[in-house]
Amino acid sequence: MGTFTTGDGTEIFYKDWGTGRPVVFSHGWPLNADSWDGQARLVADNGFRAVAHDRRGHGRSGQPWQGNHMDQYADDLAELLDRLELTDAILVGHSTGGGEVARYIGRHGTSRVAKVVLLGAVPPLMLKTDANPEGAAREVFDGLRAGVAADRSQFYWDFSEAFFGFNRPGATVSEGLRRSFWMWSMQVGLKAAYDCIEQFSEQDFTEDLGRIDVPTLIAHGDDDQIVPIAAAAHKSAQLVKDATLKVYPGAPHGLVGEYEKAFNADLLDFIRS
Repeated sequence: MGTFTTGDGTEIFYKDWGTGRPVVFSHGWPLNADSWDGQARLVADNGFRAVAHDRRGHGRSGQPWQGNHMDQYADDLAELLDRLELTDAILVGHSTGGGEVARYIGRHGTSRVAKVVLLGAVPPLMLKTDANPEGAAREVFDGLRAGVAADRSQFYWDFSEAFFGFNRPGATVSEGLRRSFWMWSMQVGLKAAYDCIEQFSEQDFTEDLGRIDVPTLIAHGDDDQIVPIAAAAHKSAQLVKDATLKVYPGAPHGLVGEYEKAFNADLLDFIRS
């Protein structure tokens, strides 16, 4: 584990496990690098180097007032790769982290990148517009902002239910996982959490996806209640030149149980290929 200070003076926390070809994980909102621990251990156990950072404002990283926007998230990721001198890297992004990965490539290219994995990722655009009728109405994201601002503790607890699909009939609910989600979420600074909602919902990643020129695995559950697949993976797979689309029938946004095992197997196969 370590930290580094970005060009604008923000301290970024990261984990660095194992040795070998680097696999760099970008987490979703409102979580931190711990949400990738299962996959980080998996790849490190299989001869890869797992690197995962807490996005600015999240987890153990600094909480600056400014810079809580997608371009800066991408630039922070670029500084991490530069500081650790990572090359031939595999970038893995979940949800908002998928937007971060796409924007990184849009701004910095693929000179350090060999492959990309986008899991339940927000690109190309979550917001419903005339050109994107599959997106969600602005009122949905206004509701997220209102929940975070009014009682973020209760909001995060309630949000975890749909995040993991525990509100579906017959779902096996993990109380411990919900508590972990709540704990990670409560580590996010209020300003960063609030600002990030606009970033994952209103940023258009279409041009960024068009700049991805390395093999890309796009994985998504078709029962994702947070980032619906029709507005995300189905469109992204058409925009990325060398994309493989993997759909998990019945899977939620946060993969659990057999869904997580299936993704882990696909992840290993993809990074080994």
